[in-house]
Amino acid sequence: MNMFIELHLLQSFAPANLNRDDTGSPKDAIFGGHRRARISSQAFKAAIRREPVFAEKTAVPVGQRTKRMAGEITERLEKKGRDSEGAMKVATAFAKVYAGKMDGKQQNKTSVLIYLSDTEFSWMAQQLDQNWDVALREVTEEKPKEKVIDDLVKQLIRQTEKRTSAPDIALFGRMLAAKPETNIDAACQVAHALSTHSVRMEMDYYTAMDHLKPDDTAGADMVGFTSFNSACYYRYLRIDWRQLVENLKDIDLARRTVEGFLRSAMTAIPTGKQNAFAAQNCINLAMAVARQDGKCWNLVNAFETPVRATREPETGYIAPSIQALDAYWHDLTSFYDDSRPEAVAVYVMEKHRDALNHLASYRQEKYSDWVNTIVNALPQE
Repeated sequence: MNMFIELHLLQSFAPANLNRDDTGSPKDAIFGGHRRARISSQAFKAAIRREPVFAEKTAVPVGQRTKRMAGEITERLEKKGRDSEGAMKVATAFAKVYAGKMDGKQQNKTSVLIYLSDTEFSWMAQQLDQNWDVALREVTEEKPKEKVIDDLVKQLIRQTEKRTSAPDIALFGRMLAAKPETNIDAACQVAHALSTHSVRMEMDYYTAMDHLKPDDTAGADMVGFTSFNSACYYRYLRIDWRQLVENLKDIDLARRTVEGFLRSAMTAIPTGKQNAFAAQNCINLAMAVARQDGKCWNLVNAFETPVRATREPETGYIAPSIQALDAYWHDLTSFYDDSRPEAVAVYVMEKHRDALNHLASYRQEKYSDWVNTIVNALPQE
């Protein structure tokens, strides 16, 4: 049985610069003929996998994307009692075979980022430790009689082909051009977050003073500008349950992964410029959907015409965004009368409860109830 889990989130951020472009300005996009604030999918993916509740609920360490594969293996070999110099040579040789090549300027780093689970790193260190004498001769002798590193790499690739023990790798996938057999198709799709309304860029002019400067010396000692905006974003995320189970080969871990994902997606916030803006703003509406019919809908077109704040009654952008999402969902489900979600759970702040209409019956009062409504709808086998 296949199932899809969707998340539709509305989140209003105070002035912030959570995700910068190459000029240092907040990312944006044109949608519906109007400029919108944008936060990339990569920024939210990184925030989700780093959120502590994700690893807490899955009970599995997150994977590590790194060029320092050799350094990690070296540290683990040293903990097993191997000498530092020999461990680095063996680890670097293993990393080179696995990655295809090393960085031209820094031979202890791979040429590309490698995404590996904690279990995979542990396996590498264990196997190299068990085959230490042969592996060390292979990297130190000019013409070693025995070779083991190539065989160990091939063995690891066979064992991990189209599977991983790391929930975040199972969700977001991995790709290594030099070793396509290590690739894993992502089970999760994440859209770029877009503001439900049009935005304008704003600039903050700031100064800094030299604290030890004499009082009779006027003027700032540093001046600068930083860009920011403030927006209510629509976020869409989707998990393919069958692909998730296929990637993990463990249905219980897949269920824990969905719970960890639901909880972390609700609280994860990109870290860009947070020290300057502290835009730690909670979700304003969260709708989670579990469905088997495959009709997975990104509801961003509810905001193709930008929402507007009103005066009678007075609103900001949150309430009209909720109303637009509610109405668009009703339009789709009314026409596609063969669409029958297995479960729908809605959270909305009490302040904006009256903005719900068609979705009001799905509202959950407690966080745990909202999560469990979806988790309990997942297939048991």
